[in-house]
Amino acid sequence: MKVGIIDGKGRGVMATKPFQRGEFVVEYSGDLIEFTDAKSRETKYAQDPSTGCYMYYFQYLSKTYCVDATKETTRLGRLINHSKNGNCQTKLHNVDGKPHLILVASRDIAKGEELLYDYGDRSKASIAAHPWLKQ
Repeated sequence: MKVGIIDGKGRGVMATKPFQRGEFVVEYSGDLIEFTDAKSRETKYAQDPSTGCYMYYFQYLSKTYCVDATKETTRLGRLINHSKNGNCQTKLHNVDGKPHLILVASRDIAKGEELLYDYGDRSKASIAAHPWLKQ
């Protein structure tokens, strides 16, 4: 996989090899934190728009967690862009009792194709701030 510049989006991730439907693509990697800590960080990030916010909330064993991938790293999962009709989907994978958020191919993906998944955020506030979530 490699990072590329995508018109109208900024950075995105391109497949450098084909992926078959169901195949592991990448982990959405970051700090695994609980809901209250995540909301606190989100408030902090909102004070500096240049920081961005790369947070993914999910339920695991009846508890809400978040993977905070806001910090710049060499891990590429955080840079995969949104599409309602993405070619990847998220799955939870248990490693030593801890949830890991991974992306798998939801269909066959060709080499050179942009990797995309549905962020799932349909809130009015988010769509107002990020109209591209409707796409």
